[in-house]
Amino acid sequence: MTDEWLRLEAGETVEWETRPRLVRAAPGVLVGLAVAAAGIAGAVLVDQLAAVLVVLAPLPAVYAYLRVVNTRYVLTDRALYRKRGVVGIDLRTVELSRVQNTRSTQGVLGAAFGHGSVEIEVAGGRDLRFADIYDPNEVRRHIEELGGGTEAIPGTTDQWRAVLEELRAIRQSLDRQPK
Repeated sequence: MTDEWLRLEAGETVEWETRPRLVRAAPGVLVGLAVAAAGIAGAVLVDQLAAVLVVLAPLPAVYAYLRVVNTRYVLTDRALYRKRGVVGIDLRTVELSRVQNTRSTQGVLGAAFGHGSVEIEVAGGRDLRFADIYDPNEVRRHIEELGGGTEAIPGTTDQWRAVLEELRAIRQSLDRQPK
């Protein structure tokens, strides 16, 4: 499913990829149907020129569909990628080492039918969201298994106590100096 937009580094492998569910285009289809209904009603009740709306009615549905099929989410063994855009392309890459936390969310229908979103908190940048995907809990677990949000704190407890004692000694030394 990946296209030429995804440039992987040497040795990097794709672990998972998808796009949002197609039903995400439903609001655009509903707007298109409403515009078509308004055009037909306007042509019958007011003026035949309102029938032009029937010609324009498919545009919101087509745009909504193109937004869904042109959105891709990819997880590799090194990074997360999100590509979206109909006219232009918005490509976002986040290295797994910058992932601080992940969260999956599901509404009532999402819990019943197995879809939802994964929100990824990124150190030093905007958060990333994989919206309206199947099995969001499994995707979140996979991200964490690959290293996002699960890095251990380096060092032992004794080493960190030694650092704390050294910092306290420095602080006491600085407090004793005249200002």
